[in-house]
Amino acid sequence: MIAAIIIPLFISLTIGLIGYLSYRFIIFDYLCNRTVNLTLKKYDIKKTQYQIIKEFYEKNHSQISDKKILHLTKKYRQKEPEKFLTMYDFIRDNS
Repeated sequence: MIAAIIIPLFISLTIGLIGYLSYRFIIFDYLCNRTVNLTLKKYDIKKTQYQIIKEFYEKNHSQISDKKILHLTKKYRQKEPEKFLTMYDFIRDNS
């Protein structure tokens, strides 16, 4: 009797957890990346997110590793997508 309740509950929890994790780590990042890329395209910016961050930190005379740039790219595109436009303006103004 208890197995009839526990097994479907366990299956539901497993499917729900897999769905949440796939959304949070795959689909959400894809949608954020797409949004940022469309915004850059809308303003006719030919640089990638990676290039913008790399040039921004080079202009500020900061050495930053490729791994850190990738981490910042993901952070900015998910939490602060407008930061790419701000950094691009800074790069363009200081050229």
